Amino acid sequence: MYKRLSILILALFVLGACAETQLLVHTAKQIGRSTKSEPTQQGRYKIGNPYQIKGVWYYPAVDYGYNKTGIASWYGPGFHGKRTANGETYDQNALTAAHKTLPMPSIVQVTNLDNGRSIKVTVNDRGPYAFGRVIDMSRRGAQLLGFHRKGTARVRVTVLADESRMLAQQIKSGAVLAKIGTPIRRDIDVAKPGVASETLLPPQGAKKANRPTPRFTPRETVVASRQRVTDTPTAPNGIVSTGPVKPTNMFVQAGAFTRYDFANRTVARLSELGNVKITTVKIRGKEFYRVRAGPIGALENADHVLERIIRAGFSNARIVVD
Repeated sequence: MYKRLSILILALFVLGACAETQLLVHTAKQIGRSTKSEPTQQGRYKIGNPYQIKGVWYYPAVDYGYNKTGIASWYGPGFHGKRTANGETYDQNALTAAHKTLPMPSIVQVTNLDNGRSIKVTVNDRGPYAFGRVIDMSRRGAQLLGFHRKGTARVRVTVLADESRMLAQQIKSGAVLAKIGTPIRRDIDVAKPGVASETLLPPQGAKKANRPTPRFTPRETVVASRQRVTDTPTAPNGIVSTGPVKPTNMFVQAGAFTRYDFANRTVARLSELGNVKITTVKIRGKEFYRVRAGPIGALENADHVLERIIRAGFSNARIVVD
């Protein structure tokens, strides 16, 4: 009797241990799945080595004077949650962008030349690799700039030198600080310090001016009241400023040369395209001879001309907007 009872107790103990082990394994799997799904990876500062895509070489470099026009596109659903070129987790709802050569991260101002909207975004990825695209915006960035539905827009991209230098230094030193007008990372707790105020009496003998008490209005509120974005599903999470809209023309620039004879030879090589001209411009006191085809009305036509110029041997050719 006692022997049977002992065997029964031992069997129950073994079964209970197995069940507990299965429970622990199941719980570990659930924890592993939840951990993998959380995009907590933080990026690093990266410039990168020269690389080649579709026969074209790109040379990443620090360029705080970067200021170019071109065609912007956007990318989102297919890349959401994946790693960017500098190791961050891509969030299509954040204010970020991909660029072929700028350091990561960099802060740039992107202006839609078609409607005057302008926002700041952080470059944290490489691309776009379609010919004729100067920057690839996140879905949210495209929404705020007003070309999410259209797909592309004529833009100007300008590096904000001071903010980019500061961000680079913060990343290198292991500190990331949020600033007004720049994207705020979700994994950082940014607490606003309390502000104390005290009313002081006027100096003895001074007359009290009959002025109305000034009302403080935050800068963000002033900027937001100038432009309301209506083509986005949610309220804007970045500052959108609006400037004047001027008529623009689209060209394909084969190159910019310091010698006229080089520019003239390029025109001769591209003469079969028609409407290829030389224009001059001074940059930092130095004169350049630009060889351009255009103006071109439709983006599809500009893409076609650009591809032909690149195949002719001018791999640095690009679409520009003036």
